Formats: sequence, structure tokens, C-alpha cells
Amino acid sequence: MGRSQAWAHLSADTTEHLKEETGTLGDQKVAELEEKLPDQIRSLKKPPPLAAPTMWTTEKMKEFKAKMGKEKNGRMVVKRGEVVTVRVPTHPEGKCICWEFATDDYDIGFGVYFDWTTVTSTAITVQVSDSSDEEDEEEDEEIEGLSPVGDVERGSKSYLRNRYGEITPVYRRNSHREVQAGSHQYPGEGIYLLKFDNSYSLLRNKTLFFHVYYTS
Repeated sequence: MGRSQAWAHLSADTTEHLKEETGTLGDQKVAELEEKLPDQIRSLKKPPPLAAPTMWTTEKMKEFKAKMGKEKNGRMVVKRGEVVTVRVPTHPEGKCICWEFATDDYDIGFGVYFDWTTVTSTAITVQVSDSSDEEDEEEDEEIEGLSPVGDVERGSKSYLRNRYGEITPVYRRNSHREVQAGSHQYPGEGIYLLKFDNSYSLLRNKTLFFHVYYTS
């Protein structure tokens, strides 16, 4: 009888010890994963909501186009059926991104998104695709969760991955009549995605005059 009670007591102690060990091992495993894969784990967490941008228009089309026409990267052509994405990393010396753009003769779709990712370079880059989801599909193909962008006429409804946030959806802007301008305060470290969407146009290329900069 005494032996049976002692065995029962030993079994209970062993079970508790195993539970403690298992818990410790589990914690260690999570810590190791967090140490090895910080970006991947961070990307699975839902980012905070993004504030709306400040946007306005000006009528100085002629002056703006003349000025941007002289700049090295101040003018580009967005071909019919294309989406051009200008990727603008947050700058350590800046607190706010600003943009201005105009087009010749016809309007263009425009929207702003934010990629919560580690910035490794402050260089501004340009991507061209046949749809506004193509570049998103090329990145992080292992993570699912995209749906079509939607109607540029009514504003796109973009369900991007957790690391992406929508600042303002893609709408057609009257950039051929007024200079379209805006600004947005940095929500944190990451990359702004400024999308110029001409995917709805089957016939017309759009000449785009564009300027982006940061302020402190």
C-alpha cells in the first residue's frame, strides 16, 4: 500500500516536472524563432491603422510641367494597361512624405499604400506591371491573402497582406486639369507605394509629370 502511494506521488511529481520542461522548451522554441525570423513573425501581426493623407490641388499646371520636364526623373510615360508603382522608403531625416503630379490631356488612377518592412536603402525605385497586384504577388509568394484591386472609377478595394496598409485607394484623378498634391506623416519605418494606374485605358498612354520629396 505504501509502495503504491509512493509510486502515485512519484508519478504526479514526474508529470508536473515534464509539464514544466515542456513549457520551458516551448518558450525556448518561440524565442529561437523570434530571434531567427523577426521580419517574418512581425509581418504576420496586424499593423496599426494608417491615418488618411492630406490632399489638395493647384492650378499651376504649366509651371509644374515645365519644371518637372527639366528634372532627370520628373517625367515618365504610363502605357495603356499598365500600373506604375513608385516605391519611396521612409528617410531617417524626414517625418513626412510629399508628392505632386500632373498628366497631359487625360486623367490617371492614383492611390497610396504603405509597406511595413525594414528599410535597407533610401533609393526611390519604380516598378511597372500589367496589374496593380502583380508586384505584390512576386513578393512573399508563400503568404496568401490578396484579392483583386477593384474598380478605379469607384476607388479600389485592396485586401493586401498584413504587412501592407492602405492610405488612400486608387481613384481616377483629374490630373490633366489640376496638379494633384498630397502629404502623409510617417507612421513608422517602411516603404510608401505610390500607384499610378492606367490599367483601365485600352488605347491611351499617359504622360506623367511627378515630384516626390520628404520634409522634416
